[in-house]
Amino acid sequence: MKDFDQLMSVWQGQPKQDQLSVDEVLKQVKKGVSSMSRKLLWNIASMSISFTAILAVMLFVAFRYWVTYLGMGIILITMILYIFMMIRDYRLIHSRDITINPTDYLQHLKEYQKNRAEIYGWLYYIFILLISLGMGLYFFEVLENAARTFKIVAYSFIGLWFIFCSVYLRKRFVSHEQEKLSLMVDRLVRLQSQFD
Repeated sequence: MKDFDQLMSVWQGQPKQDQLSVDEVLKQVKKGVSSMSRKLLWNIASMSISFTAILAVMLFVAFRYWVTYLGMGIILITMILYIFMMIRDYRLIHSRDITINPTDYLQHLKEYQKNRAEIYGWLYYIFILLISLGMGLYFFEVLENAARTFKIVAYSFIGLWFIFCSVYLRKRFVSHEQEKLSLMVDRLVRLQSQFD
């Protein structure tokens, strides 16, 4: 009996989790989704402007080698794919309203988080590889008359840029996005556990 009383006192002495306000959690989740949406729209707009500029250069500047056009074409195709991925993400985020069915929204957000981590894990490498390949092919003609040392420096820079993006920036990008999504999911899970 003494052990039971001691166990009860320890159990009752545990700190209680703060009760979350439904309005506050919904406001924070909506703010997080809104922030992600604005960032996606900004990225879509800036990528579209870059795509248009590169396409204009490709169409209105005469290059001598087909390799240059191939490099620019690879860059443009990669940008189109990335724009479509961002549009898909934007639609997925805005396809549901949290206030209509919070449980369904939570499940949707968890699936979105899992799919985004998987897709962007391998897609990021492909994106960076194709952009680097396209830049390398483009610089074939641009650096044709440059000194050998300058060519070596330029191509080394492209290689280092690829390594930097695939090692450092990828981890930072993925962890930052996952952190935002995890925070929203955790808040909704805690809110849901209050009502279960």
